Amino acid sequence: MISSFRTWKEFVKSDLYRYEAKNDLKSLIKTYFIQEGFRYSFWLRTNNYLGNIKNKFFLIPIYLITKLIQRHLKFKFGLQIHSYGKIDKGLYIPHFSGVFINGDVIIGKNFTISQGVSIGVTNRGSKKGTPVIGDNVYIGPGAKIIGNVNIGNDVAIGANAVVTKDLPPFAVAAGVPAKIISLKGSEGYVNNRI
Repeated sequence: MISSFRTWKEFVKSDLYRYEAKNDLKSLIKTYFIQEGFRYSFWLRTNNYLGNIKNKFFLIPIYLITKLIQRHLKFKFGLQIHSYGKIDKGLYIPHFSGVFINGDVIIGKNFTISQGVSIGVTNRGSKKGTPVIGDNVYIGPGAKIIGNVNIGNDVAIGANAVVTKDLPPFAVAAGVPAKIISLKGSEGYVNNRI
């Protein structure tokens, strides 16, 4: 949760660093207009911050405008990530379209998510709930993570995998249902770590 302006700056800078390996003003402006994923995460972080300010009565018009911007980008880029969600620093969305992340999912630092990924809830059974995802995790195109599963740190999930069971740290998972195929982790898939 982003609860101060200082924290908001840290989150935006860490997200920017994942794209550019630097976080100066020139990189911010360039990346904002070139990288759709960063533009979306900028407004995601802004709405998370504005939504957590106490006594925000005077900020309501600004908050509504920023929500409209994020909503517009949601439809334009096909990204649906709730602004009240718990996504730590270093969010990286290299390719947009078809991304859905439930607002109750907890995600660690240096998260890399590809196009066509869904991370959602299961409403019944032994895995009822939402995923908890560790630090330095890469999720390949078209992958699905469903239910109350724990994804360890430094995990790589392959394209079109369907994850319904816990994955330990450094696992590389692929297939339907996803199975661990190695323990080489996400090294090389999660770059510019903060």
